[in-house]
Amino acid sequence: MLKAGDKVPSVTFHTRQDGDWVDVTTDEIFNGKTIVVFALPGAFTPTCSSTHLPGYVAMSEQFAAAGVDDIYCLSVNDSFVMNAWAKDQRIDDEVKLIPDGAGEFSKGMGQLVNKDVIGFGNRSWRYSMLVKDGVIDKMFIEDTNTPGDPFEVSDAQTMMGYIKG
Repeated sequence: MLKAGDKVPSVTFHTRQDGDWVDVTTDEIFNGKTIVVFALPGAFTPTCSSTHLPGYVAMSEQFAAAGVDDIYCLSVNDSFVMNAWAKDQRIDDEVKLIPDGAGEFSKGMGQLVNKDVIGFGNRSWRYSMLVKDGVIDKMFIEDTNTPGDPFEVSDAQTMMGYIKG
């Protein structure tokens, strides 16, 4: 499992933008920037749709004012699902949704978990992180010993509290 001080995994995300396939690399996302990433188990799932994503959207201007270049929401879903979810949630550019379709980034982070018991297959564990120039500055990882889908430390307010010190 990666931690503060480690470089994020080097992967290519396969996205659909305006009907075209566009590959986006972690270098393009992170190099020379301050980025907040929050990862979650799945688009359209209850906590992710009602609280986790909307919390970051609501605070996006505060993150920008605090020096964050972009906010990314990552899920082990394909680009079609992530784009549909962005449309459903009425998201413009406040948060960028990034598909980790094969779970390569999540695996590299040490955050890929098997959720076969609920029919999901492999998904990302719920966490958030502040990344500066490709290096993890701080991670907030939900308690892996808590059953179900805990959501206590990866929220927007906790991340903002860390950034503001």
